[in-house]
Amino acid sequence: MASLAGMLKQRGFRVTGSDAAAYPPMSDFLAALSVPVAQPYSEANLKPRPDLVVVGNAISRGNPELEYVLDERIPLRSLPQVLQEYFLRGRQPIVIAGTHGKTTTTSMLAWIFETAGLHPSFLVGGIAENFNSSFAVRQGKHFIIEGDEYDTAFFDKGPKFLHYMPDAAVLTSVEFDHADIYPDLEAVKTAFKRLVNLVPRRGLLIAWDGSPNVDECIARAFCRVERYGFSERADWQVRELRFEASRTTWAIFHGGERWSDFEFSLAGEYNVLNATAAAAMAAGYGIAPETIYSAFMTFKSVKRRLEVKAEVNGITIIDDFAHHPTAIAGTLRALRTVYPGRRLWAVFEPRSNTLRRKVFEDELVASLALADQVVLASVYRADAIPEVQRLSPAAIVSGLVRAGKPARELADADAIVAAIAPELRSGDVVAILSNGGFGGIYDKLPARLNSRKEAASRT
Repeated sequence: MASLAGMLKQRGFRVTGSDAAAYPPMSDFLAALSVPVAQPYSEANLKPRPDLVVVGNAISRGNPELEYVLDERIPLRSLPQVLQEYFLRGRQPIVIAGTHGKTTTTSMLAWIFETAGLHPSFLVGGIAENFNSSFAVRQGKHFIIEGDEYDTAFFDKGPKFLHYMPDAAVLTSVEFDHADIYPDLEAVKTAFKRLVNLVPRRGLLIAWDGSPNVDECIARAFCRVERYGFSERADWQVRELRFEASRTTWAIFHGGERWSDFEFSLAGEYNVLNATAAAAMAAGYGIAPETIYSAFMTFKSVKRRLEVKAEVNGITIIDDFAHHPTAIAGTLRALRTVYPGRRLWAVFEPRSNTLRRKVFEDELVASLALADQVVLASVYRADAIPEVQRLSPAAIVSGLVRAGKPARELADADAIVAAIAPELRSGDVVAILSNGGFGGIYDKLPARLNSRKEAASRT
């Protein structure tokens, strides 16, 4: 929604917004665009009367602004409707979809196209650091867009990506997620099958080869399908993967022949897969491997993806947008490669609509056990989840303790900062895992460590 606000402002519209609570990086991004965000929701935010209201999928009946819009018959649209009508029509959309990796893969592909001089438009669910933006509307014919499987609006419960009519698509992974709107894995797979069914015969589908769920979703594609991954069957096969402290290197073999060697500064096997998907799609559009290599060498990542927030007295604090046990495991494994031999903390807030529910309790124990120390916050807005469905942090802690991992539950960010700041020592790496603001912990923990450092220097 913040990105769309910026795109509409660039088109010359006067844009305002509302939210229950805005937080970085998007609150800072909107402020830089001079897009005012009113907090909290109120009818007064819609005066003077707007020409159009774009309703985000977090808004439901009972919201005071939505009720006012309906009562006053103010025209309203969903985000995907506005994208399709104002920005995608007449372009060639390339949709990046999947349970994991779509934000980074979209950012990588946009940067490859930019490096190739194709001047792409793009929309991504984060701040792409190479562009210092989450969007661009350019003169090129390609529009590279992150395809979200979450629902569209209160009046349209289908996935957003079904509005984007892709010329080509990437499918990175398919797992159960969004437990608030999908009853089971079969429903998730149905959504991705429908996306695949939208790619025209002349189009291209790049799909990960490491998942039976992906295999099922692409089985009836009408377009050309190319697979990427580590297996011998992959059209774009990753080989010779090596992790070093400050760089990752690998080779891609295409059709059994060495196609190109690559390197970048990102960590983690999952980022190599993201990059390989982007490279395969770029090759489908005629971009040379030398250009792709140059793009990867200069790729900076996405905010809130393994982002170093602070380094205080030898303690490194990492922010990562954790939304699923698989993503948490990938993050912690990546940090092990970047910071070998250092004590790794996982500070986790159950905040996403899936992780606030108990559907992944066993998987969370296994993922968090990859850290040396684990701290769980209480479930975000726990009262909104029926107790029988609600995640139990105490159960996670018990499982971790049984596995021999030190773990505890603390109420909130303030309690966590007060408890762990005295325990942190030089060399520690603290991974803060949340898909939200987490009570300002990203600033509070470094501030407490700095105050401790200053106090020590005075004694």
